[in-house]
Amino acid sequence: MTLDEAIEKLDDIWSPLNEEQRNFLKEHLTIRTFKKNESIYSEGELPNQLLCLLQGKVKIFKNGAGGRNQIMRVIKPVEYFGYRASFAGQSFLTSAAAFEYSIVGMIPMSIITKLVCENHQLAWFFIRQLSIDLGVADERTVNLTQKHIRGRLAEAILFLKENYGVEEDGCTLSIYLSREDMANLSNMTTANAIRTLSNFSSEKLIAIDGRKIKLIDEAALERISKFG
Repeated sequence: MTLDEAIEKLDDIWSPLNEEQRNFLKEHLTIRTFKKNESIYSEGELPNQLLCLLQGKVKIFKNGAGGRNQIMRVIKPVEYFGYRASFAGQSFLTSAAAFEYSIVGMIPMSIITKLVCENHQLAWFFIRQLSIDLGVADERTVNLTQKHIRGRLAEAILFLKENYGVEEDGCTLSIYLSREDMANLSNMTTANAIRTLSNFSSEKLIAIDGRKIKLIDEAALERISKFG
């Protein structure tokens, strides 16, 4: 991916800038690729880059007790991440890794901070994004702590559909997660995730082919997610 192709995808932060600011940003934009499961940043590191996923899929997760990870968010193109900790003056509270081969645009946070101070439209964009992310985090916290296992897994399946969509058949999720990742997304053990997925399949709510999940009765999944 070229710099010009990347910039086309960065419209949210590109369009508010004047010509001088655009040239300044372009001079400091770099592009990096990540292999499947490769770490992008780790909990405890100091943030120094604004990250934008240009292609691929990324998970934001937190290391939990007993070596279990909890997936907090999933990132899709074109979403920005990795900047909250810098604005807060903190080290990373989470880690990020690629679900699959991914391309990430990177801009030093020192550059972003300078542009935010100069351009109130850009500042407003980040305020809005942080507010949206906080709302999503609040809703996820309630879902992961108050719903039963079936409700959490149904919610996770619908969450993946909303974020990554489906394949050409209109019902197969376009992301193929391991059972461990499904468990980490749903705040349950891998064994419980495998068992509940099997139950959903037996009930004709989904069909499973390896890591592929095909939605058969989405309305029923929505009911289970809502009342689970």
